[in-house]
Amino acid sequence: MFERFTKGARDVVKGAVAHAERERAEYVDEGHLLLSLLDRRGTRGSFALGALGVDADGRRDVIGRSLADARRRAGLSQADAEALAGLGIDVDEIVARVEQAHGVGALTGGRRLGGRRPFSREAKGVLESSLRAALAHRDRAIGDEHLLLALTTRPGVAAEALAAHGVTAGSVERVLYGGGEAAAS
Repeated sequence: MFERFTKGARDVVKGAVAHAERERAEYVDEGHLLLSLLDRRGTRGSFALGALGVDADGRRDVIGRSLADARRRAGLSQADAEALAGLGIDVDEIVARVEQAHGVGALTGGRRLGGRRPFSREAKGVLESSLRAALAHRDRAIGDEHLLLALTTRPGVAAEALAAHGVTAGSVERVLYGGGEAAAS
């Protein structure tokens, strides 16, 4: 499938690996893909993000902090944390106690020191969904815009961080293709 990726999409994947390496993360996850996508300039994906206002008012930084907060919560999305709160479980309190006992970032999984980083199941799902997004639009290659669409259609931390800033599958579809939502998931 990687051979169908445009240079821009390959650069997003390579950038995600670099983000994971800098964090010493055990896996390349969907958050790393999103961070790498946010780094891009001059691509269809970056155009869509800019058109939806992600470049304005430091929103890139806010999205990055949302991803870092989720990583600190061992990858739990805000929706997951709220669901647990409904059961009487305070995730922030648990994180604070674990970090008090084991150090800041103890739940991030950032322990890997070298070697190749595998992609998490969620990240692999994003890559597979990007293929479906390209096929749904009859595009011959998978571009970074398809990665963006995949990130918005799959439930998780990345979609939640994007949606908080108005970047949804529907809004990306409208910017890129001028229509409604297609079957990109």
